[in-house]
Amino acid sequence: MTMTTLTFHKYQGTGNDFVMLDDRAQQFDEHDNRLVRHLCDRRLGIGADGLILLRNHADYDFEMVYFNADGFVGSMCGNGGRCTVAFAKHLGVIQEKTRFLAADGPHEAHVDEQNLVHLRMQDVHGQQEVEGQGIFLDTGSPHLIRFMPTSSLVDLNVFAEGRAIRYSEQFREKGTNVNFVETPVAADQPWQVRTYERGVEDETMSCGTGVTAVALAASRRGASSPVHLRTRGGDLHVAFEAKPDGSFSNVYLSGPAQRVFGGTIEV
Repeated sequence: MTMTTLTFHKYQGTGNDFVMLDDRAQQFDEHDNRLVRHLCDRRLGIGADGLILLRNHADYDFEMVYFNADGFVGSMCGNGGRCTVAFAKHLGVIQEKTRFLAADGPHEAHVDEQNLVHLRMQDVHGQQEVEGQGIFLDTGSPHLIRFMPTSSLVDLNVFAEGRAIRYSEQFREKGTNVNFVETPVAADQPWQVRTYERGVEDETMSCGTGVTAVALAASRRGASSPVHLRTRGGDLHVAFEAKPDGSFSNVYLSGPAQRVFGGTIEV
């Protein structure tokens, strides 16, 4: 068996963590699902919610290729996108501003003086009520939003409840991420969010596309931009412009993205 030494970096954005690889030489086999799963394994590998390759691209500063912890290429990851921007700055690929390519198309982002990453998400066109389930919308990844009674979120079994919805009849074909939301009792308090993520198939500490979906759905319940949201891993803000036709533009996801450590692993 041939062993290869792989250099990696570990990043996290409000507890949503990622194995980051500088793959500008494009040497990583993106079809090796087993290796991705191994690297994301919290007992046998490095441990992460997902793995991200940073690659060169002729028309952009870089390309972000995102894998879920199950080993397969995923849809857009908001916190992963913010972490990739911070990683690109760490590598010297960018300075404060960037335009890069992700699974759902081009994105813009900038890093401010507090090292918070502000990521522009894609425009979102409408949301729909799913009978008996909640509100569904796509923010680069599909999300179901279920608003919960006050003080019910802390004891909720997100794994069981989220998994039941993710594999329900309505979402059996493609699956969905599921966000459980508690409305604040006062206007100056954050919206509380817990998320079950497909691909990870468990609750994560935070989900960027998830809180973005929650903020847009919450705007129909009186929330004004920017919306302050609190996940188990920390606080995020989502700014947007709501259109009369129900769509949203200039959607920005903002929050911290930090390098945790780096190292090498034999694979």
